Amino acid sequence: MGDFAVQFLISNVFISIIIGLLFAARHILKNWMTSRMRYALWFLMFGFLAVPFLPALPPRFLQFVSWLKRLQNAPVSAGTAAKPDAAPAPAGASGWMNDFGAAVSRKIPSGIGTLLSVLWIAGMAGMILFLMKSALRLYQLKKSSLPLQNPAVRRLYQNCLEEMHITRKIPVYSTAFLKSPVITGFFRPCIYLPIHLISDCNTSECNAKDIRYMLLHELSHYRYKDCLVHSMMNAACVLYWFNPFVWLALREMKTDGEIACDTSVLKLLHPDAYAEYGTALIHFAEKISQPSFPYAPGISGSMAQMTKRILNIADCQNGSSPKTAFRKTCYGIAAYALTAAVLSFFIPLLSIRAAASDRCLFTEYDKTISYPDLSASFDGYTGSFVLYDTKSDAWQIYNKECALTRISPASTYKIYTALYGLESGIISPEQTSMKWNGRHYVYDLWNADQTLRSAMQNSVTWYFQSIDQKAGFPVIRDFLEKAGYGNQTAEGNLSSYWADSALTISPAEQVEMLIRFYNSQLDVSPENIQAVKDSIYLDTKGGSRLYGKTGTGSSNGQNVLGWFIGYIERDGQTYFFATNIQNETSASGSMAAELTLSILSDMDIWQN
Repeated sequence: MGDFAVQFLISNVFISIIIGLLFAARHILKNWMTSRMRYALWFLMFGFLAVPFLPALPPRFLQFVSWLKRLQNAPVSAGTAAKPDAAPAPAGASGWMNDFGAAVSRKIPSGIGTLLSVLWIAGMAGMILFLMKSALRLYQLKKSSLPLQNPAVRRLYQNCLEEMHITRKIPVYSTAFLKSPVITGFFRPCIYLPIHLISDCNTSECNAKDIRYMLLHELSHYRYKDCLVHSMMNAACVLYWFNPFVWLALREMKTDGEIACDTSVLKLLHPDAYAEYGTALIHFAEKISQPSFPYAPGISGSMAQMTKRILNIADCQNGSSPKTAFRKTCYGIAAYALTAAVLSFFIPLLSIRAAASDRCLFTEYDKTISYPDLSASFDGYTGSFVLYDTKSDAWQIYNKECALTRISPASTYKIYTALYGLESGIISPEQTSMKWNGRHYVYDLWNADQTLRSAMQNSVTWYFQSIDQKAGFPVIRDFLEKAGYGNQTAEGNLSSYWADSALTISPAEQVEMLIRFYNSQLDVSPENIQAVKDSIYLDTKGGSRLYGKTGTGSSNGQNVLGWFIGYIERDGQTYFFATNIQNETSASGSMAAELTLSILSDMDIWQN
């Protein structure tokens, strides 16, 4: 929840920018858009406000957002290697368990994130209490209200319904406990009129006209479903109570909504009556105050709002020809579409799930999946195990939540570094050797010339960093996108993007990648696929051949992340697996491998 709060705060920065752009567009295009379309422009904002709570978006749009995500990660030096794991290697491992890993930037829920979550929830609770108090006042108002009794006002109301071609019978009530007329309820709309505004309708022709304008205005709110809109505005206030730009936008939206309703009413009136309508607004402004209910549709408003509405009436009074009005509508539609298209580029920057990019899309409807309980095997670790059996076309997944959560691939990514290194000609199946750069490393096995197999077996980071330096980000990103690897994000430091949480992948995706790799479905030549397969070969037992790669991630000098991914060939069938383990001090690739082989032995897939 702490991470969500931080991501949500980042999203709000962009939401504030979008609101600023909406204000700018509204000002620049004011002469090109009708009042109704200017009001509709704010509906784009509701779409953007909803984006942070929607599912993840396509990863190729998220390069910049992923950089923002990493700002909240605990700072760890990517150039510091993890200490070799001292855990004993599984029997028959033949030395392949030289588990040397680079340090990874580990995403840890921060105290700041937790504090932000608490403040956000507390603010929402306060807003909900405020809305509940308003709802209680509305309930009390309904109980104290009486059906409209004034015969003259009832006749006016019936005429207004016919004038606006509204066939639904919307109840009208009068009350002494309301200063401003309002319409409430989306499914069961009701209009409430203050008694003091309708008390002298029988004796004053002028007052009767004012009442008619008031009723037309409220019915216009009904026609355009403003009760639903105002409910959405209330929801926005709850979720974004801390964002002053959202409050400012909602206040301006309410004004634009009232102006749009005024314009709708004016279209029903003769131009000679425009001044009377404006006078009625001023007359009401002198007698009434803003409604007691937050964002309730009604004719009242602040003096600043009233001023804008009077100016709008004056503009309408100047009039325009039907041809001009049609042209303005067409221009308005085009301007609206252009604004929506431009602002749509911000959508990937607002998505919490997209920004975090920590969940994979793993369809289950077309798969046979079982969920074994392996909690005893994972005792002391958070993690998951994923297995795919080609013969039965069946999956086994332990801890589905972790299996679908993306994290740093650590050194397991070196399988794919080797692939695009071979494809780009940096190395070749016939010539994979690289000379040691002369730099002294803490692991003696690294301080020597390397081949692809030795570099893979001993997880020699400098070998694969050299491939990345020669390939460059364009080649790497092209490979990631075509292969569909994890979140497909390569950015930041070219020597450590795969270890600092820029690039992430889930255990389920690791298995899917291995399946595509094994079946030569990665748009890579068969010779290069075979070269990498040879480099990750580990052991043979009882007719079963084991291929795989470990990965270890460390933070603050402690091994906190362990991977073991690979496959086993036996009796003409193949088992693909991925195991991930995490804890605070002893989660390493060798431990993940030991745990994996134990599970596979219990399943009678491997002889441990």
